[in-house]
Amino acid sequence: MTMRRLSSFNLVSIALGLAFLYLPIAILVIYSFNDSRLVSVWGGWSLRWYRALLDDSAMLEAAFVSLRVAVLSATLATALGTLAALALVRAGRFRGRLPFSAMIYAPLVMPEVIIGLSLLLLFVAADFARGFWTTALAHTTLTMSFVAVIVQSRLLDFDRSLEEAAMDLGCPPLRTFFTVTLPLIAPAIAAGWSNLRTVTPRDCIWAGETANSAAGSAAMADRGRPAQRSAPGIADARARARGI
Repeated sequence: MTMRRLSSFNLVSIALGLAFLYLPIAILVIYSFNDSRLVSVWGGWSLRWYRALLDDSAMLEAAFVSLRVAVLSATLATALGTLAALALVRAGRFRGRLPFSAMIYAPLVMPEVIIGLSLLLLFVAADFARGFWTTALAHTTLTMSFVAVIVQSRLLDFDRSLEEAAMDLGCPPLRTFFTVTLPLIAPAIAAGWSNLRTVTPRDCIWAGETANSAAGSAAMADRGRPAQRSAPGIADARARARGI
């Protein structure tokens, strides 16, 4: 079987598409090394803004909080989203399936500020002190639907005959899931976790409504500062730090 070579038009289209996606990011990275305080003026290469960022203890602490929230909420949301996808695909027409499906997919269509405000009212009514755990729970609730969609699409294309063959050979259902099903849907689960790990640190709407000043994320700390106190280079360096 021979592989068909891409035409020149296809290669140019792919190159233009990749440039459209990644060229702005590359420019942002380059200008984070700009020695000038003006974004539009190139003043030579310098690490001054990264040194200023490393000297900013408040921003570093906020970045550490964002990292902890991202890892914890992404892990919890991935586990819950995977279980929700399994229930929607494998459980059949159970009672309450429609409301359950609506609750799972509601965060995908509802405005973030509305859901964040609803969670804030819930935490206040339950007398939960706003902080790290409320922020992590809010992000888990709001992001598990992303994983559910990704894993559900993989399960819908899953070849059930592989599981049936394993059980015909005497493999129990639970072992079949861990040895056959889980490895085949693992790429979808990993994609969902990786996506959530990048979504959580940059969202300041959810964090702003469910966290206190001591548990603020890097996005909150960056947006909460007056523009005149932050040089463009520092802002670029912060953007790179949040991306990492």
